Amino acid sequence: MSANRKKLRNRHKDASNGPFPENTSSVSSAPEALWQEIHNAHKPEAAPIRAWTRGVAFDENARRQVFNVAGMPFVFKWLAIMPDVHAGKGATIGSVIPTRGAIIPAAVGVDIGCGMMAVRTSLTADDLPDSLKAIRSVIEKAVPHGRTHGGRRNDRGAWNDVPAEVGRLWQSQLHSDFQRIQERHPELGNPNHVNHLGTLGTGNHFIEMCLDESDRVWFMLHSGSRGVGNRIGTYFIELARKDMRTHLADLPDRDLAYLKEGTAHFDDYVFAVEWAQKYAMLNRSMMMERLLNAIATARLLPEFDARLEAVNCHHNYVARERHYGEEVLVTRKGAVRAGAGQLGIIPGSMGARSFIVRGRGNPVSFESCSHGAGRMMSRGEAKRRFSLEDHLKATAGVECRKDNGVIDETPAAYKPIDKVMAAQSDLVEIIHTLRQVICVKG
Repeated sequence: MSANRKKLRNRHKDASNGPFPENTSSVSSAPEALWQEIHNAHKPEAAPIRAWTRGVAFDENARRQVFNVAGMPFVFKWLAIMPDVHAGKGATIGSVIPTRGAIIPAAVGVDIGCGMMAVRTSLTADDLPDSLKAIRSVIEKAVPHGRTHGGRRNDRGAWNDVPAEVGRLWQSQLHSDFQRIQERHPELGNPNHVNHLGTLGTGNHFIEMCLDESDRVWFMLHSGSRGVGNRIGTYFIELARKDMRTHLADLPDRDLAYLKEGTAHFDDYVFAVEWAQKYAMLNRSMMMERLLNAIATARLLPEFDARLEAVNCHHNYVARERHYGEEVLVTRKGAVRAGAGQLGIIPGSMGARSFIVRGRGNPVSFESCSHGAGRMMSRGEAKRRFSLEDHLKATAGVECRKDNGVIDETPAAYKPIDKVMAAQSDLVEIIHTLRQVICVKG
């Protein structure tokens, strides 16, 4: 075995994260209930909060946001708060908001349909070369990533020449319904759409090659509906504020402006957000298809099968669902659907473990789980607190960017993923545990 392969295997035993559990799916079939109920003492009529936050941080800014949402009159039963909870724009990240008769566009946010996709291949650690740099380069060339600069020089975020397969996907699956949205709302303009389909974006979006508990190779990625979803989200958030302009002063936060069911804007928003969620799902599938084809074509690895296991799930979206005998709108802001037997993905930070999970269908969480580890601090604070040397140590053994531009994504900026998973063992069981060996960020 080469020195690099030994190194890859040893990454599973990193002292900072501990070894793999001997049996990653050995969670009890009937775990104890881990949620705690919280009430707003200053507003007793508000909906209660049921939080899965044992052993993890739930800071005051996030609590304040949660209390504001819980006070809205259309919340159904209670809010469910996941262990990766942290303050966000519009609503708390890591929150599950069931509503009747209204929807809050800012709670869904602007990264509509953001989520994860993971695929297991027939490759193992023994098939990987000593250096992974060339494979990382193939991935970076196959999928545009980073910021979009309107097609100017060094624009890495969008297609300058849209590939034929991307154009076909746009025309067959997305174009006609987007035209319908534009006809109803010409103010949306003509945002990036087909030239962002099959692209990664920036921030915390990533592509990874990982090894699981049996040293099998997985590819995993994180992205959403890109520029067009951002435009739709921003537009309808502002529309909700305009519709409520005479009532904004009565809201605890102007981001809680909502659209009432039965109005034209409500129906238009639901149609547009469902379209953007479809775009996000197809965006992830297209990226995965392109990177797998590029890796196969480069012949840096043996021939492989990539159809063994696949998961593609949203964690920033709204859906009509039935809970406690009633049809409700469920907004998951940084949360994954975890119905009984349903597979999901919970990624850790750069340098930490990620998990393929199976939902337990816990009704109290509205069949939901966390979408990741959750930030411990803002991006600005992470840049102030950590040095490039800190980041190099935290990502040792991972083929990835190691520059000042990604310090805000360094592992210490996030909650410990093992504590997050322990806090929600009554929501999901772990099926596979993954450790990245390559990470591509925008």
